[in-house]
Amino acid sequence: MANKQPSVAAVSLGVGVATGLYGISFGALSVSAGLDLWQTMALSVLMFSGGSQFAFIGVIATGAGVVPAILSAWLLGLRNGFYAIRMNPIVSVSALVRPLAAQLTIDESNAVSLSQEPDLKNERLGFWLTGAAVFVFWNLFTFLGAVLGSQLGNPSDYGLDAAAAAAFLGLIWPRLNQSKLLVLAVASAFLATFLSALLPAGIPVLITAGLALGFWIYGLRGGKQ
Repeated sequence: MANKQPSVAAVSLGVGVATGLYGISFGALSVSAGLDLWQTMALSVLMFSGGSQFAFIGVIATGAGVVPAILSAWLLGLRNGFYAIRMNPIVSVSALVRPLAAQLTIDESNAVSLSQEPDLKNERLGFWLTGAAVFVFWNLFTFLGAVLGSQLGNPSDYGLDAAAAAAFLGLIWPRLNQSKLLVLAVASAFLATFLSALLPAGIPVLITAGLALGFWIYGLRGGKQ
C-alpha cells in the first residue's frame, strides 16, 4: 500500500517550525552585533528574509557601517524577485493584498508551493500557509534568541542552520526526478560555494540563480526565440 502523503498544512507547519528555530541564532547574533531587541525584531518583521538579515548583521558586526550592510542585505534579497515571477500567476491576488504576498515570498513558501504541482489550489495554499507559519515562528524565535542572548552560548553549536537547510532540501529533492535537473542543482551548489569564497555576500547567490534560471528556461525547456 502506498504511503500517505502529508497534508499541505502539515508540511507548511513543519517547514515553519524548522525554519523558525533558526531565528534563535539570528536573534542572539544580532544582539551580539550591537543591535538592541527592538532593532532586531524590526529586521525580522519588516525585512523577513533570513539570508538578508544574517548578511546585514554580519556586516554591522565588522564595523563597516549601515550603508554596506544594507547593500549586502539587498543583494541577497534580490533572489526573492525570481520567486515572484513564478508565484505571481499562482497567487493571483488584488493590488491591496499584493504587498502581503510579496512579504511572504521567501525560499520556503516558494518551495512548498512548488512541491504541490500541478495542483493549483494546493500550490496557492502551500504558499500562504508556509509563509504565515515561517513568519510567526521566525519572529517568535528571533525574540527568544535576542532576549536570551549570551545564555545560549554559541548559536552555531545547535546546528539550527542545518535543520532549516535540510527541510528546504527535503522539499525540492522529489522535484529532481530528472538527471538534468539533478545535475543543474549540484552544479549550482558547487558554483555558489566556490564564488562565496571570492565575492561579497549576496553576489554568488545572484550569479548562480541567474545562470541556473537561464539554463533552465533556454536549455532544459528548449525555449528559443
